[in-house]
Amino acid sequence: MALTMPSFLTLGNMFALTRGISVLGILALGMGIVVIARGIDLSQVAVLASTCGITVVLLNNGIPAPVALGAGLFIAIGIGCLNGLLIAFVEIPALFATLATGLLTLGATRALVLPQLIVYLGPENAWLQQFGGNLSIGLPIPVIVFAVVALVMHVFLVHTVLGRSIYAQGDNPETAWLTGMPVRPMIVTEYALSSAIGYIGGLVMVASTSLMHLQIADSSLIFDVILVVVLGGISLTGGRGGVSSVIAGTLLIGILLNGMTLLNLDTQTQNIIRGAVLLAAIVVDSLLHPHDEETSKQGL
Repeated sequence: MALTMPSFLTLGNMFALTRGISVLGILALGMGIVVIARGIDLSQVAVLASTCGITVVLLNNGIPAPVALGAGLFIAIGIGCLNGLLIAFVEIPALFATLATGLLTLGATRALVLPQLIVYLGPENAWLQQFGGNLSIGLPIPVIVFAVVALVMHVFLVHTVLGRSIYAQGDNPETAWLTGMPVRPMIVTEYALSSAIGYIGGLVMVASTSLMHLQIADSSLIFDVILVVVLGGISLTGGRGGVSSVIAGTLLIGILLNGMTLLNLDTQTQNIIRGAVLLAAIVVDSLLHPHDEETSKQGL
């Protein structure tokens, strides 16, 4: 229905659509890695909100940009590694481990660094806003960032030993273990990558809005990310899908979200539609790719 609306097909709306889904696509690229490996990362949005909020605070306090950006990335990777360690070595199901670390990260950030929910980017750091703007031809820079991250992830998953090993791990973890693959260190790496890519998405969000709102961790964004991954064709049973799946899922969800906005649907109705589409996608995935015992152990 939204596709037939005159306002949907305008150039301005197309640019707004691609800008709006860029961050979602970047996050889905990170989530896609762990889902291909039979995992899930519910902490991703909480980690990006916390680490990007900390980065903005450091920048506003005069910390040099490389140090502030590096500190945020370091914290994000550290939390990702913690997720991986809990899942791989303590053997906590991914669903519960990442849910707990997300809550812990957000709570610690609120208690120790950011008691307020919103932190604004200071005027002296206006340079960061350029990454949320447009090129002279009107193309949103967030779209370019999404394209670059997607290209890097495609090369990583398809043309590196570790990337191909992630598919093997997701397809059959037991066989991957028996053939000598370092499955546990790989799990740590996968969750570190998910958090790092989430941090990049968060920076794009800050560049576009000049602020970080910690309450985004309580929004439906994480469910939209999962919806992109599943609807795009990355199976929750692992070993299937890739960057092209994420791009397809991002476009589909972007059209859905944009259409609901143009139709002026209220929040409750939008949530009902989101939930129904996510449930339908999971049911179809379960029918096409039945879960086995190993997948069930991951809490999926």
